[in-house]
Amino acid sequence: MSEQANLIIGVDAGTSVIKAVAFDLSGRQIAISSVRNTYVMGANGAATQSLSRTWQDCTTAIRGLSDKIDDLAKRTAAVALTGQGDGTWLVGAGNEPVTDAWLWLDARAAPTVSRIASGPTERARFEATGTGLNTCQQGSQLAHMQANHPEFLDRAEVALHCKDWLFLNLTGVRATDPSEASFTFGDFRNRQYSSTVIDALGLTNHRHLLPDIIDGTQETSPLTAEAARATGLREGTPISLGYVDMVMTALGAGVHTGDEGAACSTIGSTGVHMRAVKSDKVYLNVEGTGYVICLPVPDMVTQVQTNMAATLNIDWALSLASDLLAEHGAAPSHSDLVNRMDHWLENAEPGALVYHPYISEAGERGPFVDASARASLIGLNSTHRFPNLIRAIVEGLGMATRDCYGAMGEMPSELRLTGGAARSAALRKVLASSLNIPVRVSARDEAGAAGCAMMAAVAIGVYPNMDACVAEWTTPLLGEHEPADQSLVPVYDGLFTTYRAAREALPPIWDSLAAQRAVQGVNS
Repeated sequence: MSEQANLIIGVDAGTSVIKAVAFDLSGRQIAISSVRNTYVMGANGAATQSLSRTWQDCTTAIRGLSDKIDDLAKRTAAVALTGQGDGTWLVGAGNEPVTDAWLWLDARAAPTVSRIASGPTERARFEATGTGLNTCQQGSQLAHMQANHPEFLDRAEVALHCKDWLFLNLTGVRATDPSEASFTFGDFRNRQYSSTVIDALGLTNHRHLLPDIIDGTQETSPLTAEAARATGLREGTPISLGYVDMVMTALGAGVHTGDEGAACSTIGSTGVHMRAVKSDKVYLNVEGTGYVICLPVPDMVTQVQTNMAATLNIDWALSLASDLLAEHGAAPSHSDLVNRMDHWLENAEPGALVYHPYISEAGERGPFVDASARASLIGLNSTHRFPNLIRAIVEGLGMATRDCYGAMGEMPSELRLTGGAARSAALRKVLASSLNIPVRVSARDEAGAAGCAMMAAVAIGVYPNMDACVAEWTTPLLGEHEPADQSLVPVYDGLFTTYRAAREALPPIWDSLAAQRAVQGVNS
């Protein structure tokens, strides 16, 4: 590393935005460049994304940093990658795409998930991976392709994830990381592929599609000449393949700081709820749901439950208001409405309505898996107004968070928060009171990019290990404890009992609605 090389670029290729973020070697964020991501929702629950467009957008985001940082190429010590998890990015001869990527949002594999999940080897698969089977995952999608689109697998030479595809374009190396490899096809205890899992998925004949596993804290690959021209960086710049975005965001936000009982939730478009534990302390629930995702720390993993939709529920409600106002020529911006949320929350009765935040067209995956699950609002009467709806939705996110942590064993003693919604003081109070624990907000703006940049910092020797990096990059950015509102705790205890009872009673209704949609040819 030259004396001039004093920056690390973290690339976070998310579902909504592809970001390139520059950090100095002590973790201070210097600049960010971003490009809106593009994907297509199609018939029968399809959600696809162009591989070539994704690579172009990645290079555009990296090049955008050059407009903000002088001598970017000379100053870049390393580049690290993370990205949206799950999904299937098939690559064939000449490293060309076989077809558009199937994203984690894609619900087409639902019949295949039902078939595999009811099979005799499902529990063995779950106990190896620690991860419940759902439509998001590459294993489910490959099994579905095998049965319904065998031509894709016949033309494929390797099955990658989003960040793996970008790593291939930057380095020419076909690889994946220990986190995605083990929660999809492997064993979280040894971070390697498992024949038990691959056989349970019915993919034994396609094992050759699984790439080598490399750990970006231990090794890097050099930037190729072609990729150097595309990005504007120097040929040979070390490239670190990070872990999946969920765990990178949690690492950057403080899921692992050595404090026992701490947990981390990202309240963004989706809700991601995580706690760091030793691999021999993992709680594998009876239902067989959730994820176990390795941390880039020896023998440490995260237990994870993920809601398909978190702030997407809020966006839906705000869109209702915007659409109605637009008809009268007074449409406010989305940000204007977001700025009103705390006021609405404070002026609505707590615990008056039950809202299940299952608004995703792909259903729900945490703490239960049901592709037919849909959002519901229970308890409306003629006195309720829009603020009551907003409060019910936010409280629904609190209930979903509590539901998820309950499926991981003991409740955490402290919750670290990241994601755009964490800016809302009223929402933070709802979350703290729903779990009856204090919350702390991470001041890290781009936690996902920071998490993978931390891996690169260890890989190139800036820090001797990840714990040393965490002590400088993460712990100092955790805010003050914000306690639960003790007047709300008993209200939310009662609300959660009702929330769970209704959730457990609703599956036959969801199934009936799904059957009706199928007859009518409706996709949502």
